Amino acid sequence: MIRITELRLPLEHPPEALTSAIAKRLNITVGDIKNITVFKRSHDARKPSALMFIYTVDIDLANEDALLKKFANDPKVTATPDTTYHFVGHATAALKTRPVIVGFGPCGIFAALILAQMGFRPIVLERGKAVRERTQDTWGLWRKNVLNPESNVQFGEGGAGTFSDGKLYSQIKDPRHLGRKVLEEFVKAGAPAEILYVAKPHIGTFRLVGMVETMRHEIEQLGGEIRFQQRLTGLNIKNGKVCGVTLSNGEEIATDHVVLALGHSARDTFEMLHEQGVFMEAKPFSVGFRIEHPQSLIDKARLGPNAGNPLLGAADYKLVHHAANGRAVYSFCMCPGGTVVAATSEPNRVVTNGMSQYSRNERNANAGIVVNVDPADYGGDANKPLAGIEFQRQLESRAFELGGGTYEAPAQLVGDFLAGRPSTQLGSVTPSYKPGVHLTDLATALPPYVIEAMREALPAFARQIKGFDMSDAVLTGVETRTSSPLRITRGEDCQSVNVQGLYPAGEGAGYAGGILSAGVDGIKVAEALALDMLSR
Repeated sequence: MIRITELRLPLEHPPEALTSAIAKRLNITVGDIKNITVFKRSHDARKPSALMFIYTVDIDLANEDALLKKFANDPKVTATPDTTYHFVGHATAALKTRPVIVGFGPCGIFAALILAQMGFRPIVLERGKAVRERTQDTWGLWRKNVLNPESNVQFGEGGAGTFSDGKLYSQIKDPRHLGRKVLEEFVKAGAPAEILYVAKPHIGTFRLVGMVETMRHEIEQLGGEIRFQQRLTGLNIKNGKVCGVTLSNGEEIATDHVVLALGHSARDTFEMLHEQGVFMEAKPFSVGFRIEHPQSLIDKARLGPNAGNPLLGAADYKLVHHAANGRAVYSFCMCPGGTVVAATSEPNRVVTNGMSQYSRNERNANAGIVVNVDPADYGGDANKPLAGIEFQRQLESRAFELGGGTYEAPAQLVGDFLAGRPSTQLGSVTPSYKPGVHLTDLATALPPYVIEAMREALPAFARQIKGFDMSDAVLTGVETRTSSPLRITRGEDCQSVNVQGLYPAGEGAGYAGGILSAGVDGIKVAEALALDMLSR
């Protein structure tokens, strides 16, 4: 096949326009084209008044070799790369133990799926509940202020990504096209086929629930085993090698291979691993607030006269500002047409996150506006790899206090935040956070250097998106779990640097950020584990 990049067509073009554009680009007839596959479709929003779709397409032709020679010096006409996934091996009947995967979020799901597809019959341990039971518990916090510490936005089947926008794009380097394998498995599980080609694919919470169940059933049909409400409380380590795991109910499972796909909020498990001597180190992360605007404001600023066009959907944004105090302020996990959600996993703490459904048709747009923090800011060093967790807990406890001690979140209007005065009443923007917000002054919710940087950044962002610093926009605190505050360090073989057979993986271990990159990392770790098992 031949790949053509950067084919530009008007938004409202008829279907046959793409075929005609390909023929014109290659100077061939329409009849020479056997088949067209859209690999990617995006649009450039830098000029809202002149938006066009930009296509990357793969085409079947009768005279491909001749055309490739003709366009040998044209970087926009090339041979289509092989994106087919190739398994690294298959299990034999002689395997003495089964691999154990701890955590069933995106990383754990794909680690388990790939191992199951290769015949290794993995055992998955998930501390939370199956996704539908977990959804009921999550709504218990949102609607009734009742938190289940073992079943919530962070813990349970599908991981934290289940209650998110379901974004499926990443900036990771992916020379083997493992992200394509992730997307194809999602489509097979029920995701819309468009995620294979739209530039910024997303799924949304409601669709993710059914997809996660479908993927679980495939793993089980292939010989894997998923155990819910099974919390890891210990590793059995002998002579620097894993030989089993211990669960909270006292059960022990013998195994030589353990994947730690924990997620970034498994704080008690991080503490246990540290106590057992597993090497880990503090790492940078970011903290901030959620900001909400009318989605119509973002649409108009980003899409101009094309705002509201159903072909484009709700507009998103990505912003960054380098503040005078040396801090980077940036938008995080932007959710068009979404809601701000309660995302705590520990009692008497408040954490926010963002979520959208596939339709993205809620009134508000929201995003985290966050500021980078480094280990030096919170006392993390070689002897204190868990210091970031304590820093997060302090901020989350303060947010609980500022919110009135009822799991309501502290909130402030942007105009009041910039002026340094408490908010006493809402304006035109109704906050979406459930179980509700408590208006206050957010100046003491985060360290002074974070507040200073954010106050500088918001007007700067308004120069890119008109109205971004509108007085009635709402800030809701706090956003603390942007990424893991530590890294469980691993070597090139994906194993812990000091415990053989232990495979730290995904977001919690510090090797991913988001659904797609976590899934890709799960595949990488599964492959490394499989090769090690097959070599014995």
